Amino acid sequence: MIEHPSRHCSVELQALPSRIGQVRRIVSAQLRYWRLDPLIDRAALGVTELLTNVHRHAQPDKNCTVEIELQRDRLTVSVRDHDPRLPVAEDGTDVAPMATCGRGLAMVAAVSESWGVRPHDDGKVVWFTLPAPAAAAQPARPHRLTPEPTPQRVVTAGAGAPTGGHPAAAATAQVGAGAPAAAQLATGAAPVPATAGPPAAVPATSGAPDTAHAPARSAVPS
Repeated sequence: MIEHPSRHCSVELQALPSRIGQVRRIVSAQLRYWRLDPLIDRAALGVTELLTNVHRHAQPDKNCTVEIELQRDRLTVSVRDHDPRLPVAEDGTDVAPMATCGRGLAMVAAVSESWGVRPHDDGKVVWFTLPAPAAAAQPARPHRLTPEPTPQRVVTAGAGAPTGGHPAAAATAQVGAGAPAAAQLATGAAPVPATAGPPAAVPATSGAPDTAHAPARSAVPS
């Protein structure tokens, strides 16, 4: 179970090696949200050592609760388990030089501003503190991204072309008589044949039409 109201976060878990890495990532993410990036490495190292102690020494079970709390100028990290025995700080001389954990409270004391242990109900709480900058007193607000407007394609119609309807109609209307045949074919319009010179004039007719008629017969016999 994970709780994180405002400036407090708690995680309940079993102190197993696979879960210790998960809790370390949770602590790092919470500190990043509180804008405490400079404290991430020390807090993650300290909580790893405390959880490793629970995994190695706590009895009768490995259940524990990790809590981190941000106050005005101080970050407190604590681990609560069900073993009432108080831990004893060791110098860590029996730990390999390149080991990433196992130095216990000696490492916690080295990376923290202060640390301590206190009885709690049927167990104990081991805690340490780190100095927090004043700028981190208020949690960071999530940043909202505003989508960019989608560019619009504008088609300009020529003279006499319709202003509404499909863009292809406006594009076709721009191609008139006398336009290149390639442009007319691109828009789907039939090519307009070019004319060389003025059209042939039609001769005007004056008087009676040029038509032969048979002479009229006389009704009087000759």
